[in-house]
Amino acid sequence: MTIAENAGMDPIDTMVSLRSQQSQGHKWTGIDAKKGKIADMFSQDIVEPLIVKEQIIKSATEAACMILRIDDVIAISGGSPPGPSGPPPMG
Repeated sequence: MTIAENAGMDPIDTMVSLRSQQSQGHKWTGIDAKKGKIADMFSQDIVEPLIVKEQIIKSATEAACMILRIDDVIAISGGSPPGPSGPPPMG
């Protein structure tokens, strides 16, 4: 909703309007930042190619996997808590 806010629109009202339009089958509805209103993006020749969406999903997946790997490394390096220091007990 940053686009709506930067265009001088109310972000909450814009989100509600967008969802309403899209739920009614207007799948090309988007934010016209130049005019500050909701508009049909397809009629304005504004489309997002499939390859862009595929790259976004791929990048997000790679980032999630990297975070999970880092968590595993941190968990492994922590290991078990250290034992008491000093010489072993006698007896």
